[in-house]
Amino acid sequence: MSTPRILTLPPGAHRTTIPTPSGPIAALAAGPVGGAPDRHTAVLVPGFTGSKEDFIALLGPLAQAGRRVYAIDLPGQYQSPGSDTLDAYSCAALGRAVAEVIAALEQGPVHLLGHSFGGLVTRETVLSTAVPLLSHALLGSGPSGVEGSRREDALRLIAALGPSPTREIVHRIWWEHLEDQYRASGLPEEIHVFMRERMLANHPLGLLRMAQEVTSAPDRTAELAAAGLPTLVLYGEDDDAWSPATQSAMAAVLNARCVVIPGAAHSPNVEAPEATAAALTAFWDQAESR
Repeated sequence: MSTPRILTLPPGAHRTTIPTPSGPIAALAAGPVGGAPDRHTAVLVPGFTGSKEDFIALLGPLAQAGRRVYAIDLPGQYQSPGSDTLDAYSCAALGRAVAEVIAALEQGPVHLLGHSFGGLVTRETVLSTAVPLLSHALLGSGPSGVEGSRREDALRLIAALGPSPTREIVHRIWWEHLEDQYRASGLPEEIHVFMRERMLANHPLGLLRMAQEVTSAPDRTAELAAAGLPTLVLYGEDDDAWSPATQSAMAAVLNARCVVIPGAAHSPNVEAPEATAAALTAFWDQAESR
């Protein structure tokens, strides 16, 4: 899971809730300080076990480039209430939920970004053609199921959750397997507490189905390429979820702009926010000038 380094919102940012037909979605909203937005809105979607807070370090520089930015929790993540139906957390269902968020904003065509598992979700939003989009950015995301040790972690979580997960099981997983790991990592106490609260707030069915989806997602790259939407593939040079080679090959099929962030791994939004924001702003500005 991404681990934010700061929790304090930048100037011009605030917490909000976006009402949708499927339920309320918790979000962080940011806009330019000292002026009105003169660029199109961007919507940022987090990865598996992530949340809107993973994008805090991006909000300021993205907004100051002249646009309103919304970072959301997916349904069942952290502060967005979820459904008690397992299928509500499939990539397809979550993609529809993202489309509902975009429609609820009523701000015209937007730039859409998905980080990690969020990229598997946002591609469903793109392919649904349910809402107008200006561009699609894949941040540390891949063409199909996650690879390597991240895949093994997700499979272990599936096994630990079992077929009928409960909040009690989620609590046991945290306290038996994750609490000591995070305490030993040297994180500031407020970040450690946040990580615990976020994990325990996730809907158990959401954790199970998202873990299943992130390990088994099919390759839909050819379909995404056929959609013809301007696309950015952006990843850290040391990404350990989908290899740089995998993401580079995906970018080639998508005919996408490909940007590698030096010194970053799976979460450039946290590890190199200024470079990531600069790459996104350049891409979005170009998409708007087409």
